[in-house]
Amino acid sequence: MTAGACAPRVGPSDYALAQPSGPYRLATGDRLRIIVFGQDNLSNIYAVDGSGRIAMPLIDAVEAQGRTTRELERAIEAKLRAGYLREPKVSVEVDTYRPFFVLGEVTNSGQFPYVPGMTVQTAVAIAGGFTPRGQRSYAEVTRQIEDQLVTASVPITYAVQPGDTIVIKERWF
Repeated sequence: MTAGACAPRVGPSDYALAQPSGPYRLATGDRLRIIVFGQDNLSNIYAVDGSGRIAMPLIDAVEAQGRTTRELERAIEAKLRAGYLREPKVSVEVDTYRPFFVLGEVTNSGQFPYVPGMTVQTAVAIAGGFTPRGQRSYAEVTRQIEDQLVTASVPITYAVQPGDTIVIKERWF
């Protein structure tokens, strides 16, 4: 992955720097369950597209990238209030998180669906386990933090986030 090659590296003792702080931020690939109370025709599952937006009837595109679900609720309510509904009440929750990726010394490299609470170890298990050459005590994780990709060497108990790229290196015998 060329993007990870350009990412700043964080040392093993500093891997906590790459842990997210605060509420989950939406990004391309997330699928959202949006309910507009009393408006069944507006309530649906919407995908955050490549430009970081969702497209809804009446109000067209709404910026979702980088927002929390709460912030997106308020943005949708404001657009609906501007000429469509008097007192809109909106609920937004993540239906499906964007995928994560596993590369390197695993049986099946690729893209996989994210499940909350995952660790590097469970991600490797989903990818079919380590190859005989796979480093089993740590991995490299590349994560988008704000507007920057950060790569860190982390233990296999490290929490995975949606959109992470996990690389299992070859171990030296």
